[in-house]
Amino acid sequence: MALFNRKKNIEEEKNPSQIAQNAPQDTISPDEQLMRRQSAPRPTAESEAQRIYQMQMQRMMQGQGMNAMGAMDGFKALAQVIGKEQLQKANSTLQRYKEGKANLERKIVENEQWYKIRHWEQMRDTKKDVQPSSAWLFNSIANKHADAMDNFPSPNVLPREEGDKAEAEILTSILPVIFDQNDFEEIYDDVQNYKLKTGAGAYGVFWDKSKLNGLGDISIRKIDLINLFWESGIMDIQKSRNLFHVELADNDILEQSYPQLQGRLGAATMDITKYVYDDKVDTNNKSIVVDWYYKKNVNGKTVLHYCKYVNDTVLFATENDPNFAERGWYDHGLYPFVIDPLYKIEGTIAGFGYIDVGKDAQAYIDRGNQAIMQNMLANAKPRHFIRTDGAVNEEEYADLDNDFVHVDGTLGQDSIVPIQGKPLSSVYVQVVRDKIDELKETTGNRDVSNGGTTGGVTAAAGLAAMQEAGSKLSRDNNKKSYRAFRKVCLMVIELIRQFYDMPRKFRIIGENGAARYVQYSNANIVPQAQGVEMGIDMGYRLPLFDIEITAQKQSPYSKMSQNELALQFYQAGFFEPQRADAALACLDMMDFDRKHFIMQKISQNGTLYQQLIMAQQQVMALASVIGEQNGTNYAKQFAMQMNGASVAPIGGGINPAQEVEETEALGGNEGKESSHTKKARQRVAESTDPT
Repeated sequence: MALFNRKKNIEEEKNPSQIAQNAPQDTISPDEQLMRRQSAPRPTAESEAQRIYQMQMQRMMQGQGMNAMGAMDGFKALAQVIGKEQLQKANSTLQRYKEGKANLERKIVENEQWYKIRHWEQMRDTKKDVQPSSAWLFNSIANKHADAMDNFPSPNVLPREEGDKAEAEILTSILPVIFDQNDFEEIYDDVQNYKLKTGAGAYGVFWDKSKLNGLGDISIRKIDLINLFWESGIMDIQKSRNLFHVELADNDILEQSYPQLQGRLGAATMDITKYVYDDKVDTNNKSIVVDWYYKKNVNGKTVLHYCKYVNDTVLFATENDPNFAERGWYDHGLYPFVIDPLYKIEGTIAGFGYIDVGKDAQAYIDRGNQAIMQNMLANAKPRHFIRTDGAVNEEEYADLDNDFVHVDGTLGQDSIVPIQGKPLSSVYVQVVRDKIDELKETTGNRDVSNGGTTGGVTAAAGLAAMQEAGSKLSRDNNKKSYRAFRKVCLMVIELIRQFYDMPRKFRIIGENGAARYVQYSNANIVPQAQGVEMGIDMGYRLPLFDIEITAQKQSPYSKMSQNELALQFYQAGFFEPQRADAALACLDMMDFDRKHFIMQKISQNGTLYQQLIMAQQQVMALASVIGEQNGTNYAKQFAMQMNGASVAPIGGGINPAQEVEETEALGGNEGKESSHTKKARQRVAESTDPT
């Protein structure tokens, strides 16, 4: 219905006179109008989405100076900001950026071969038959990748102002849903693997208007650095003057989506570096689609502009569209890419990875294994010296299936002499082992990290402690990944702020794991008007948020240690509300993850306990007053209920004599004779009675 109303408003703005002519007259009763509305055919969601998509395409084509048939209007083409001349300059810049990262592209392709354990193709002596390929380097990368996935990140949105606390809580619940809809766990898996191989991973955070049947939604993708081009010599991608992302697309699909490309597509005008594929990849009948991002300063504000083009044809440009000419493509003004480097190096946004660290050791391991294997084969296979004038039939002698070997004349001792092989010294085997240990040390992939035992350590607690101590490199890498993930989350929030103008429904996980269904829009996070005070416009307030990253999935040792810590707190009585002050004092001297949440919970329990004690005291006071007025024992029964004792209902079912005695045990009631006094008086009377 929201889509329908939006479409209706747009049509009214375009042709108000026609709408006025078709408006219902005063002679039509409200009931009849209601019947007409109910009987009228209602548009479906798909039809409305298709209508909106067509309207957007029409506006885009009009902004590019084209009519409904896709033909270019010459006068509008002359007025375009981004035209053929600008694309030629952009292509020149793109080619310069490509030349600047040629070494990086070559390294990426070579490292991919090393990862596939096909590194003999990258080494010089590739003609020998014996080429053993061990997977020590691959095992190091796989181990680091497993550590990264054991600590899969989860966002926690924190407000910067008290008034935004509710929005921060709902964003904390909505962000995981958006990530799940984009299969972010798989994307994170691919980016981490790519990062370990090449030295840097990359995310792309976009707004995809084709999602949800044309309503649009956030799209997160893994980006291949081969297809991304930036200014050389920078370490922050946001500082690049221009940014290009290229992809190959089928010509027939491009012509179907963009009619202005009919007859203009041919061979690709630029070569994209390709991997060494196992399959034959055909790139014929494909064209390169370039996404060109660049920034401009407009009235002191950085505006991000965007242009999509193929060859010398503009498909869309924000500067050619009046709707985006001043505002830009994304309101956050950032390139929609996040780079996650492993080990940074100066002068480039891409670092170096574990293959760059360990491939030299891996090469010598395989070369050493090659020499050992060749020596083993030479000594294992018998070889002989045979005289040229010898009388032995060589073919029959070499054929082990022959029972008889013919000779001519007398067989001498020197006719056939076995070649004595030279045993390989153990020092060479030790050198190979040392290279294996070197690879393990330099990549932080020690045996204890994989569950192996060293130095006689066999206890589970000792192994767990050594594994935790040996995972410093993995923890450092995870922190780097968390910093990149924080930037991704902030970009997602900014896209929500810009595009979630229509309510959307989400299924989130509430308290105690219960599912909740909420409706959310950007109404409370867009710039908020502050009103006018004393004749001065206070402007707008923009709600801002911080992101705290925690590990959604942790290693077994981390979970075990965290659970053990919680049990220790419980056994120490930290969660007993009457001991809240002492527990908070102890926690204040400690340091562990998410400590402030535990302290906040204990503080809340202590506050509730104090409020409960005060309320009980007030009830006791009121019960005493009522008991004095009505002659009942409300105070005594309430006290026993607080102590867990069972009492008879108030107002009946109790012995009056027992009531007096029990009441006196709590202090007695004024105006009545004490039972002790009565018994003492009776004993005195009996002792003084002569009879």
